[in-house]
Amino acid sequence: MKYAKIKKNDIANGPGVRVSLFVSGCNHHCPGCFNQEAWDFNYGENFTQETIDEILEALAPKHIRGLTLLGGEPLEFVNQRALLPLIEQVKARFPEKTIWCYTGFDYEKDVICDMMKKWPVTKELFRHFDVLVDGKFVLELLDLKLRFRGSSNQRIIDIPKSREAGEIVLWEDSGTFYS
Repeated sequence: MKYAKIKKNDIANGPGVRVSLFVSGCNHHCPGCFNQEAWDFNYGENFTQETIDEILEALAPKHIRGLTLLGGEPLEFVNQRALLPLIEQVKARFPEKTIWCYTGFDYEKDVICDMMKKWPVTKELFRHFDVLVDGKFVLELLDLKLRFRGSSNQRIIDIPKSREAGEIVLWEDSGTFYS
């Protein structure tokens, strides 16, 4: 896997200050995408254990709330396999920090009904994810007032609560920095 960028102090892609990993490779090609250069699977740097170590170091300060995965497309199969060791190491070292993942895939249709049935790695990733922002970016539904998403069709899903309830439970934003 390749990655486009690591932001070590990101406040746009989840609550609080976060570390964000922008992976390379996406087949959605949404019109109006803010990160078109990351559509190319060969764009950027090689993702290695050294990259993971850099991310773990960036996550260490207490003020960092968690890790956000976006791209490109983190849930492309090749990216899932590369991200699993990162996610496992993050949760082992920082169990209190949240992991957010942005995807153009639909959680029920694509993730649950397809990916999880075909690829064991998907189930493993989702055991560790706290929040999934799902749905393709739709330029016609762009809404700059939305928090943590670009278009109104996208959902912010609380993965542990959804798993427990057996249905989609949307993430609730307390609106406070320390939630």
